[in-house]
Amino acid sequence: MRVCVIPARGGSKRIPRKNVKLFLGRPMIAWSIDVAIKSDCFDRIVVSTDDDEIAQVAIGCGAEVPFIRPASLSDDYAGTVEVLAHAAEALLLRPEDVVCCLYATAPFVREEDLQAGHKKLLQSDLDYVVSVVEYNYPIQRALRFVGGRLSMFDSEMYGVRSQDLEGAWHDAGQFYWGNAEAWMQRKPVLNALSGGVILPSYRVQDIDTPDDWVRAELMFRMLRSDVLSDGVC
Repeated sequence: MRVCVIPARGGSKRIPRKNVKLFLGRPMIAWSIDVAIKSDCFDRIVVSTDDDEIAQVAIGCGAEVPFIRPASLSDDYAGTVEVLAHAAEALLLRPEDVVCCLYATAPFVREEDLQAGHKKLLQSDLDYVVSVVEYNYPIQRALRFVGGRLSMFDSEMYGVRSQDLEGAWHDAGQFYWGNAEAWMQRKPVLNALSGGVILPSYRVQDIDTPDDWVRAELMFRMLRSDVLSDGVC
């Protein structure tokens, strides 16, 4: 069984109702549901939510809402691993099933990204495959303020050429493929058995604040004018 789980709680604070707020004419969550459907990676596409409106929008866009997420997993402190473990257990998944956590606010994900993650998980002994993006500046040259003055975290890196520094990546915050067993055992997503799918930086944007939202819409207009429409889903 291949299952996509889209976590989408109703209580977002910095952008109220962001999971169903219209993003270029469609509820934000509709973009994630649509790419999950088009990827042909999943037997089921499930939205984990505590919110009736989100549930109705998700069903209208082609996803399932077979359970309502409990309030204990719907506050500001609810972790992704716990939410996915709950979903895997509620769906009575087997350890050998695979589950992809696809965030509801990930409009830049493409079908080929999900397909690459699925393939990598199946062809390895990994617990998880995470979407990652490279830092756009060498982390070895990071600065901090000490007593009001700038200081390097590692002054030995000052004279090293950029091309000689090791690259560094961070979680792109779009999707995590994982074995159902790893989710149900509550293993951290980033562990010794985690792999990555590298995404280009021009397709990665956190959407946590109103400014992020505006920037994301501008980026999306430039990148995906081919899929923009006036339809709800």
